[in-house]
Amino acid sequence: MPSTKNHCIQPLYVPTTASAMEALGWDRLDVLLVSGDSYVDHPSFGIVLLARWLIENGFRCGLVCQPRWDREEDVCAMGKPRLFVGIGAGCVDSMLAHYSAFRKKRLQDAYSPGGRMGLRPNRASIVYANVCRRAFPDLPIVLGGIEASTRRLTHYDFWQDALRRPILFDAKADLLVYGMGERAIVEVARRLAAKQELIGIPGTCWISPLDDSGKPIRIPEDYAATSPCVFPSHEACCATKSLLMDLTIALEDQVHQGLWGYEVCGGRALVVAPPAKPLTTEEMDVLYGLPFTKKAHPSYTEPIPAAGMLATSITSHRGCGGGCSFCSLAMHQGRTISSRSKASILAEARALAKMHPQSRRQKGLAISDIGGPTANMWQGVCTKRAHDPLFSCHRVSCCYPTVCPFFHTPQAEHVALLQAVKALPGVVSVRVASGVRFDLALREPEALASYIRDFTGGQIKVAPEHIVPHVLDAMRKPKQALFEQFLAFFYQKSREFGLEQYVVPYLISAFPSCRDTDMEALATWLAKRHWSPKQTQCFIPTPGTIATAMFYAKITPSGEPIVCATTDAERLRQHSLLAPHKDPNPRKTNKTPWKKKPV
Repeated sequence: MPSTKNHCIQPLYVPTTASAMEALGWDRLDVLLVSGDSYVDHPSFGIVLLARWLIENGFRCGLVCQPRWDREEDVCAMGKPRLFVGIGAGCVDSMLAHYSAFRKKRLQDAYSPGGRMGLRPNRASIVYANVCRRAFPDLPIVLGGIEASTRRLTHYDFWQDALRRPILFDAKADLLVYGMGERAIVEVARRLAAKQELIGIPGTCWISPLDDSGKPIRIPEDYAATSPCVFPSHEACCATKSLLMDLTIALEDQVHQGLWGYEVCGGRALVVAPPAKPLTTEEMDVLYGLPFTKKAHPSYTEPIPAAGMLATSITSHRGCGGGCSFCSLAMHQGRTISSRSKASILAEARALAKMHPQSRRQKGLAISDIGGPTANMWQGVCTKRAHDPLFSCHRVSCCYPTVCPFFHTPQAEHVALLQAVKALPGVVSVRVASGVRFDLALREPEALASYIRDFTGGQIKVAPEHIVPHVLDAMRKPKQALFEQFLAFFYQKSREFGLEQYVVPYLISAFPSCRDTDMEALATWLAKRHWSPKQTQCFIPTPGTIATAMFYAKITPSGEPIVCATTDAERLRQHSLLAPHKDPNPRKTNKTPWKKKPV
């Protein structure tokens, strides 16, 4: 919980200029945070969330967003901070923000004013760290965010088509915070304020020299009493491709089992502390109850696309028990679900309704989403671990190959929450735009029926990803039969409720182990249902995931060789197989992508 000692009053906006600091009566910052995103005062922007969290814990924090990286003036605009500089590339990896699945430059950056490209550099964490090191040579620099988190160990870089060293070896930084950083960043500030060493903070990494036996020297005393997770060295991974798979599997286990570990690189070691404990419900309520304006900073003269998309959304939880092999978000947020209370979510909905007053055209607030990585995992918990904190689970997913009997997701309570929000004065509708996991939804048919009747809004998002069994296994996704069962239930209930509604499935092409014949099978399955996908995602190997290790090493996690479309030509060929098909039996059909009339 936040400390009330030296408590700072939350400003309307986190200061971004010297004049804004002066208006608050601050003569100096304690912490400066630098972001690759523009400043939208919304909790979905991680670095903004951390800035307000630091202020809540008594530290004066300022933000520099999208600074120029060919000079130091922008990061120096508010002077030298007292404790440290924190750096985040943004809500997405900077390379993913810039380039498509076929390595083509994207046309828009949703996190920049006017959607303009080019306002952040490639490999932003490294570039910003180097700029800040030139500006503040003697100040600790801390990396964080999803880019640094997923690149914390040796990783495959799709855009360079090569393995890269742990990011701390390339960035001029002292510490890396991985995962969700609220606990770690406050502890960093507290230790630096007390002039204490930074090593050993849960959820962080640092570089250490090696002793004569090849083990790291800079480790806390209590680490010596426990066995570390020893990752394959960077040099070994470069020499033997299959070792990247070993490293990635070990990384999953290190996080899930709460171990410390290290990886040797160039005669030094990257030491990885055990992960930070997830936030409790009480802490989540305090964090998301901070006075975010939910708007872009008033200094911007152009709209920021992401601000509009998120303006009426509410985060109900974080973390995902799915463990999908391709998901960077699950790797970053973890498999443990941290949920807000019903009261906290209702309070935010009331505040949103006041921000969007009734008008002639709009009779009230339409809440676009109440969810997280998967909406129907709110309040999800491992009942086994809840009763036995020492329980050691070795499953790679709470939902694959089947849903774990100990994974409890109270979806009836989630429906009751959505209904309570919908009943608030000034709220006209509530949607679940973040989608539901259909294998979980099928466990509670009454709750699923309510999702369909009350909270779909014409479309419901689900993620079958594919229909071929061995590809689904590679993805760690449910069997096709469950998706078929979900579709039958969805359309049956839509008919019963007198609603014309549609399923919006997410699909991935060119996934590791997927052959052309597998894509043809998927295309045929879609054509039989008169579905014409127009926005199918071609697999992008993002750093740190099992699927990326499969792509690079062309093996399964068990070491079996697989066929993999790795060249752009092979990937484009597979992706093109999902192009809209002409209906061999022309008749009146929906022209809107993915829409299918209930039959």
